[in-house]
Amino acid sequence: MSTELLINATPYEIRIALVEHGNLVEFYLEQPREKGLVGNIYRGKVVRVLSGMQAAFVDIGLERTGFLYVDDVHITTDDFEKRLAKSDRPEDCGGGCCGNETPDSLCRRTPGLNIGDLLSEGQDILVQICKEPLGTKGARLTCNITLPCRNLVFMPMTDHIGISRKIEDENVRKQLRQDIETLRPAGTGFIVRTVAENATNEDLEADMEFLLHTWGEIQDIAVKAPVPSLVYEDLDITLRVVRDIFSPEVERVVVDDLKTFNRVQHFVETFAPKLQGRVHLSDSPIPLFDSHGVEMDINRALDKKIWLRCGGYIIIETTEALTVIDVNTGRYVGKSGLEETIFKTNMEAVKEIAYQLRLRNIGGIIIVDFIDMDEEIHRDEVFSAFKEAAKKDKSRINILRVSEFGLVQMTRKRNREDLRHMMCEPCLYCHGDGMLKSGRTICYEIFRKVEREAKKASADNVVLRVHQRVAAMMLKEEASTIDYLQGSTGKQIIIEPVKDVHLEKYEILWGRE
Repeated sequence: MSTELLINATPYEIRIALVEHGNLVEFYLEQPREKGLVGNIYRGKVVRVLSGMQAAFVDIGLERTGFLYVDDVHITTDDFEKRLAKSDRPEDCGGGCCGNETPDSLCRRTPGLNIGDLLSEGQDILVQICKEPLGTKGARLTCNITLPCRNLVFMPMTDHIGISRKIEDENVRKQLRQDIETLRPAGTGFIVRTVAENATNEDLEADMEFLLHTWGEIQDIAVKAPVPSLVYEDLDITLRVVRDIFSPEVERVVVDDLKTFNRVQHFVETFAPKLQGRVHLSDSPIPLFDSHGVEMDINRALDKKIWLRCGGYIIIETTEALTVIDVNTGRYVGKSGLEETIFKTNMEAVKEIAYQLRLRNIGGIIIVDFIDMDEEIHRDEVFSAFKEAAKKDKSRINILRVSEFGLVQMTRKRNREDLRHMMCEPCLYCHGDGMLKSGRTICYEIFRKVEREAKKASADNVVLRVHQRVAAMMLKEEASTIDYLQGSTGKQIIIEPVKDVHLEKYEILWGRE
């Protein structure tokens, strides 16, 4: 079956699905009211420098200040030398931003300098968002500006040529490096993207001219822009995904909205004219995602429990600091022995875990708890299979070997919010804890309060307004406790079930008829 890119566009939401062999493998979502920010460039102001964290907070005009780490700060050579000449000591150098200078006057952070040597409060700075704001955290910022195009990524702050690791042919890599070296201006950097493996010299030159022109415009705007303000806005999610994913390996791009189809056609005609014939407008009366079975896959991608074909299952739990994945045999009992049953379950789980990480875009630290394997050869095979299954993932992944306890520690680069954060919000009742007090715990909590307050209350009765489930427990299972309380306090207890109330909420009203 083919690899397809499906674009479902409406005025209120844009959804994009990458489908390989009939399976949803990547999903992108953007709502115009909550548009993504990664790639945007801002002129901001340093509002706080934290030497203890080797970082600074920068006001870029968003709700929360952005976070800039010391290794992501650049300073200009000229400004650094001027400050050094004034102080004769590197420790006193305040540094300047790379933002409004010409590319050939820029340098990487000088080793050994602290954040206070490079930035000062109130300083103007040109920064780019490299990670979306997540939860209560502001956006992650960098001075290391990058501008992506179809075949190239331009790095105006870096004198470097990089080639995508997925281009494996050494002759092709060597030729691409020579082409870029010939074309690029001195002191600038470029990364050749995977899609450029079959690009011509003319394709590379066209991309380079476009990127250099864009950077020149950004510099001109930055000089005049107020602080804080947006200087450059990256492409919207539709064109960004087409730019990054639409390659010769993708057989079709199907769009269900005429306006979006025309925009995609124009973009592909400009940057990838050879692929223009693969862009199609859907004319089916059946919704695009329904006709390809994607709608059901999206809903399943939010489930915590995922069943494996063998009968085992995995559980995915996300915390503030990391994601934990637990593997279980479930209904699978195997045939030849326990060790073989465990090994086969773990091997099947490996493929599913790699798939789910990519689909859900889970990033950061990830701990996988495989079922304990006694034989070292089995642990090695599971590790090798995991690394192989993760090769299809575009995000940078680092996987450590399986420990004796069956644990695998790994990291996956996170550039945007995962599917769970995009489509869900914390429970209004438990606020994300995932647990509520039991009905019995609430009953006893109320009983203790009644006993304490009865000594001070002059009323002859008390009304307990509680959730229906708690009321049922009080009237049936705890009826003897109610009789005991009425006898010990001398008060009549009236239980009033309330339909629309939180399970843990209740009222104790004294002296009500």
